[in-house]
Amino acid sequence: MDTRWPRKQPRVDKRASEEVSSIEWEFVDLTEQEEDLVCRMHRLVGERWALIAGRIPGRTPEEIERFWIMRHSEQFAEKRKHRHS
Repeated sequence: MDTRWPRKQPRVDKRASEEVSSIEWEFVDLTEQEEDLVCRMHRLVGERWALIAGRIPGRTPEEIERFWIMRHSEQFAEKRKHRHS
């Protein structure tokens, strides 16, 4: 290994490395058909969000994952109740 030249460190975009608190997430509104498809696909392929999103036009893997987390998290149970009231 040549140690004469210092290795360049990869540049990290600060904005990309900042996590947004999941508490601040907005709900992802899926149609009943989309929700059904997400649930069925999840049973088949697990948490392969890109694969699932590829079956739903106009949806990103991030949206699908956020939907799944919000639907199955106790943290969002109260928000779900208020939203459906």
